[in-house]
Amino acid sequence: QVQLVESGGGLVQAGGSLRLSCAASRTSGFATMGWFRQAPGKERDFVAAIRWVGNTTEYAKSVKGRFTISRDKAKNTLYLQMNDLKPADTAVYYCGASGKYSSGFSYYRDQSTYDYWRQGTQVTVSS
Repeated sequence: QVQLVESGGGLVQAGGSLRLSCAASRTSGFATMGWFRQAPGKERDFVAAIRWVGNTTEYAKSVKGRFTISRDKAKNTLYLQMNDLKPADTAVYYCGASGKYSSGFSYYRDQSTYDYWRQGTQVTVSS
């Protein structure tokens, strides 16, 4: 069983930055890791994803140019650097890991492709 441990959420003013981390107990068999978020009363939405082997990334249009997803394979850790945060970014952020391989990276925009999830961390952006 894989365990994912998130950290880095909190309260920040609009225009500020936060970095989320997601450490995995193991990453063998991972194809891709990603971040999703869920605002109150809304569905869980895709934010960003990155191949665990290779360097392909994909972002939601709403965060492209402001957020950067990265991973440190030596530390089994996924990151999400969030800059120029807006109140609309307020949500619970979840990291997930998928063991399913697809050559089409948009496949990982669907949360059902992920096998492992962490409970989530709150990010609140004040105006």
